[in-house]
Amino acid sequence: MWSFGKRKPVTYLLGEPVEDYPAIAPEVLRGRPLRITEIGEPVLHTPTRRVTEFSTPELARLIDDMFTTMEVAEGVGLAATQVGSDLRVFVYDLTDENGDRHVGHVVNPELEVDLEAEPEVEEEGCLSVPGAFEPLERPGGATVRGVDQHGGPLQLTATGYLARCFIHETQHLDGLLYWDHLSPELQQDALRQRDENRANVLAGRHEIAIELEMAPAEYPEQPPGK
Repeated sequence: MWSFGKRKPVTYLLGEPVEDYPAIAPEVLRGRPLRITEIGEPVLHTPTRRVTEFSTPELARLIDDMFTTMEVAEGVGLAATQVGSDLRVFVYDLTDENGDRHVGHVVNPELEVDLEAEPEVEEEGCLSVPGAFEPLERPGGATVRGVDQHGGPLQLTATGYLARCFIHETQHLDGLLYWDHLSPELQQDALRQRDENRANVLAGRHEIAIELEMAPAEYPEQPPGK
């Protein structure tokens, strides 16, 4: 007898389907929660430099720490500038509109947006502007080309939510935040939301780090510029 059920979600690791991937990425348990830099800090507004040495303990540690920091902050993507590094690296772990999970990292990413894809307007936030979300139009498709931490070539093509993530994170490495694309009115609203919600967001990060039996990152009482 045939059985017609729902499609089983797929997990893609660096773009390739895998079986039995753990709920918490292995990198999370190897890394440390770091403080996420916030809008106004120079590292977020400065283009990054390309990685030239691969398969190093330092690069592996950075990626592990970024995964842990992303997990603690309940994020779906994180750029190296958001943990104070000037290297061209981002990590991601998200579930898309179809229920498929996408996990990985990209070193030296270069972005190509699909100008033929229908643009999409969605609420977008940023871990460096904690607690703020604003509507932002993004291209509906994008391709990221780069390498993994060992220098192996990567090409990841995405649509929808995953494409938005790739665009957001690659632009971080160019010194651009989603906030830079907003109108002055929405920028002010984002900062207002940040001021209202920041304390609760940081408290949540602290609690998740404790649940993972890790030392929480320390944040200043006030955001930069306050």
